[in-house]
Formats: sequence, C-alpha cells, structure tokens
Amino acid sequence: MAFAKLQKVLISDSLDPCCRDILQAGGIQVLEKPGLSKEELLQEIRDCDGLIVRSATKVSADVLEAAGRLQVVGRAGTGVDNVDVDAATRKGVLVMNTPTGNSLSAAELTCGMILCLARQIPQAAASMKEGKWDRKKYMGMELNGKTLGVLGLGRIGREVATRMQAFGMKTIGYDPIITPETSAAFGVEQLPLEQIWPRCDFITVHTPLLPSTTGLLNDSTFAKCRRGVQVVNCARGGIVDEGALLRALRSGQCGGAALDVFTQEPPKDRDLVDHPNVICCPHLGASTREAQSRCGKEIAMQIVDMATGKGLVGVVNGQALSKAFAPQTKPWIALAKQATGNVQVCTLGAPLKDASSYLAPAVVSGMLARGKKEATLVNAMLLAQEAGLKVTATHGDTCPEPEGLLQVALQGTPHRVTGTVQGSSPVLRELNGATFKQPAPLVGPLLIYRAKASETNALPTLTGLLGKAGIQLQSYHSSNAVVGEQWSIAGLSAPLSDLAGLKPCTAEVFQLHL
Repeated sequence: MAFAKLQKVLISDSLDPCCRDILQAGGIQVLEKPGLSKEELLQEIRDCDGLIVRSATKVSADVLEAAGRLQVVGRAGTGVDNVDVDAATRKGVLVMNTPTGNSLSAAELTCGMILCLARQIPQAAASMKEGKWDRKKYMGMELNGKTLGVLGLGRIGREVATRMQAFGMKTIGYDPIITPETSAAFGVEQLPLEQIWPRCDFITVHTPLLPSTTGLLNDSTFAKCRRGVQVVNCARGGIVDEGALLRALRSGQCGGAALDVFTQEPPKDRDLVDHPNVICCPHLGASTREAQSRCGKEIAMQIVDMATGKGLVGVVNGQALSKAFAPQTKPWIALAKQATGNVQVCTLGAPLKDASSYLAPAVVSGMLARGKKEATLVNAMLLAQEAGLKVTATHGDTCPEPEGLLQVALQGTPHRVTGTVQGSSPVLRELNGATFKQPAPLVGPLLIYRAKASETNALPTLTGLLGKAGIQLQSYHSSNAVVGEQWSIAGLSAPLSDLAGLKPCTAEVFQLHL
C-alpha cells in the first residue's frame, strides 16, 4: 500500500547531498531550503507532501496545520523531540527517523567525553595554549577498575558499554525495556536505579527525553551518588537537571561533567558552561561525515520505499503500518475498509494471528472516510476514540479457510460481514448470516441489495433500471435465502447516482465505491 503520490519533499536542514539525489532518482521533486525562519517554513510547507529535518527545524503543531498535503515527516537522526508527534498522528502524518544512522558517532563522542573527564584533556590543552605548563594541576585518574553506569541500553548505550569495557571499566546499567539477559550478553549487569547511584564512578545517559526521564539526575539522585561522580550527557538536554548539576559541581558531589546537549540550545545561562570542571560541545553527537551521509541516505531510502509501497521502516507513530506494507496484507486492508459503524473486528486463522494491529485501524479508517474525516492508518484509532466509536479486536485460530477470515460485526445490531482474500482480491463470504454461493469480489463500483427470495423478477427489474441510467451490469453474486430473504451483489460499470428508483424491487440497497 503506497501512500498517495509523494510529489514534493522539502529538506529544511542541512543534509548530505545523497539525500536529495536518492529522492530525485525515486521520482520525487526536492526543495532544499535549510535555515528557514518559522514564517518562511509555514509558507514553504503548504504544498509539500514530505518534510525532512535534522535538529534545527521545529515541526510544531502549527507547522503541521499549515501543511495541507503533508504525509510524512522524516527525521534524519535518532530522536524526534523536535517533532510534535502527537499533532502529526492526529493529522494522519507519518513520522519516521533513522535510529541507526548516528549511533556509532554518538557512542564514540561519549567515549571521548569519558576519557576527557578522566584526564582533563580539554582543560590541559587550553592551559597550554595560554602558555602555561601546569603538570600538577591536571592530575587525572585511570579508567581501569572504575564503574560506569549506563542509563539506557539501546543501540548507543550498548556501543558505549562495550567500548569502555576495553579500558577495563565495569559496566552496570538500567533499561526498562531491555531484558537483563540481553544486556548481560554485552557485558552490562542490570540493576535498579537505587542500586546504581551509589556504585558509579561515571554515569552516562542514553535515553530519549520523556516525562519519565526528564530530570533523571536531579538533587535527590545526586545526593545518592558516590562523591565526585563524573556525569556525561550526549543524549538530550533535560535528562540531567542542569540546575541540580551545577549545585552538585559547586559542592563537589559531582566531580566533573561532559555535556554535548542542553535544555536550551545554545545555552543562554553560562554558569554551567563556564564551570571549570565542565567539558562541553555544541551538540556534536551526530556531527561526523559518516553519520550525516548514513542518516541522509537512510531517510531518503525510507521515504522512497514508502512512496512506492515497497516497505516501511523507522516508523515512530503507527508502527503497525510496517506490516500493512507487506504485499500479502494489501487486499486485507482493502477488505477491512468496507466496514461501517461501531464494530468488533475478529480475525480467524493462523495467517492473521497478528493482523488485527493493522486491520482494526483499516476498518476504522474506512468508517471515518465515509464521514468525510481525514482518516488514515496512522490516526484512525485516535479519531475513532474522539468520535466515540468503540472498536474491539479478537482472534481465533480455528478457521475453515486456509487464507484466514476477517469478520466485522456492528455492535448492538445483528449485522455482520465475513470476508477473505483470494489471490490478491478481497471477497465477501457472508452478510448477516447469508452465505454467498460464490465469493463476491469487492472490486469496482458495487450495488448490494436485499430482496425477498420469492421475487424472481428482482434481477431483470434491476438490469432494466440500470440500463435506463446508462450503466451495465458486469457481475452478479447472490446468497442463500435466510428467513425468506436473499442478498445480492451487482458489479457496475459506473457508480449509480440515484438509488431511489431501485427501492420498489428491493428491501434494502446501498452502494460501495471501491
């Protein structure tokens, strides 16, 4: 399932030229305008289908609101705290990043910071440039035998840990997602935070900036640390409470800090930057030629693959969409979008065991599209919740069809439909308990109607009425009779503008445009 045609992408931060080249080779028009003001960005984004940023551009809710055609925001890097992901999700805009692009560069900078703290290299170099020779002033420490606490054991955290183990450091850490067995495999003993604080000679943070990680190191946690602890933050400004850090430095509770990131960038309050035991850089974690080339290449390839329906990786919101891009799932998405009303979605059969993660949003997007809402697989569930629609999803392993079955039932009513996929086409098996003699393909304009089984003239009458409207009957499928009534599905050569003329020969009639 490709998104709507991606015609134009704006690159609003400086990126490696390979990003532009890959997008253009994929048939996408590229507008490169780094360094835009907020007002200029609001103007340029209006007719763009995609936006690619690094850290400088702030993709706020008003930027997203101004972007009438925007389908995707690509962050050429790991974090997305400069993107309002909630606002993007609400509008149905996909947000993706390149989680591996700058991992090595950020890890290597962190390791360099640890070495600089241990031996006060920047301070000694600055002293030499001032013409001094202060050998005694810059007494350092060996890393061998010291304990390093790594908070956040994702890609960057584990790279830092394994590299610092080569210096003989003992590595302990904490991560609420990574299992202790996984971290043990790369030499990190996981402990509760309360046990980590008093054991560390060095602490480095590698978590995203979340409400749960903001101020992770604060006055309370610094008080629990070993006196003279050294702190490194090359992740995100705000994970270390800067006020608490300055107080800990002044009291000697913290012996030194190495900072590549700040709550406000560039920092206006210079007290922390100017402290003699602080080493700082202007957010250089991803500033290597290799990282910039990787990030630019990866985000461009991800967007081209998304635009052509080849695949979806690096998704920050709507992760279930990754499965929806597999070729075998596309007709199931088409099938699911035909549901209406408050629904219960039930998948049957082993092939659909994990399919509800994308089929339930597909059902909802189909429902909301009929209400003229801008519903996509990204924002469907959120919009359903706001609209008061109740959607539940279940799964059963037993299924008579090898491909599996999708059942959608309207809550509080007897209405239920069951469909499957044959080849690459969605087909209808059952409607309100009536089984179709041959599965009815859900392709093209369809007319679905219910009439009394005894009315043998219903089909000829329908054909005549369609002929008067200049529409040909291209296919016809009927169900078995249930309580004296029969459902029929007619494939039409074109949509029918007026259904009123069909009422005399039908008990219930409605139309689908597929």
